Amino acid sequence: MYNEQLEKLIDAALSDGQLTEKEKQILFKRAESMGIELDEFEMVLESRLFEKGKQSAPASPQSDKFGDIRKCPACGALAESFATKCSDCGTEFRNIQASQNIIKFFEKLDELERTRTDSPSQESSNSNIGVGTILKWLFFYWILLPLKAINFILNKTKTGKWSTTDVRKEELIMNFPVPNSREEIFEFLTLSLSKIDVISYTEVVSEKGKYRSAWNAVWLKKLEQINTKATLAMKNDKKSLDDIASLVSEGRSKVNGNTQRVYHLIIGFVAIITILIVIARTKGD
Repeated sequence: MYNEQLEKLIDAALSDGQLTEKEKQILFKRAESMGIELDEFEMVLESRLFEKGKQSAPASPQSDKFGDIRKCPACGALAESFATKCSDCGTEFRNIQASQNIIKFFEKLDELERTRTDSPSQESSNSNIGVGTILKWLFFYWILLPLKAINFILNKTKTGKWSTTDVRKEELIMNFPVPNSREEIFEFLTLSLSKIDVISYTEVVSEKGKYRSAWNAVWLKKLEQINTKATLAMKNDKKSLDDIASLVSEGRSKVNGNTQRVYHLIIGFVAIITILIVIARTKGD
């Protein structure tokens, strides 16, 4: 995640499962000198410290049972993981708490968004559409539309308005460690999947659409990262891996569907231009 020297310092500081104020100051000073955003760095440190604590926690007495057992508060029946209501009596489960680390992660994303000084994916042309622009599109739409689509294809990875805030958010997303437990992995995966948008035909070649496509790509990378971690953490749990693969596939389908909409528009534009050319030549003859 960070360079080798900083990683060694982090490992040394966390080797005893604790992080003193002095060690924290040393790490912060080194991170700041390397241009790393300190709030994000602190969050990564806390996450690693938490994982270290779980690894070094004293083993519980030997038993063939482990983990927390969830029961329905109404009938006492055992509840499956991630269930939102009792399969026996139908009682809806409420106040299901998410992992604190995952909550903090999304809270940090919200904090970064609040530091934004620009308006994301705002198109300057949206607020200044004059008569000239309308006439230009009215008479030359058959040229302008395909050019707009081609320009989108060539520059669709990130928009020119990808700001410092966007860069910081992307770094936080990609550097945030994937949890180890089955429940947290599913929770993180589901929340990440919800961040991938389906972009309509009317927006797909706009600046807003390009901006959303760029973020879709970031969240899809995180889904793939979670999928890789799950493959290692749950290699003996085929059903869970199949469920995870299905969710990741859904994310890929959303992103691929957005790309296909671009191609559909381009094909439509080419067909319109071809028809117009044929009509023009027919009239000329």
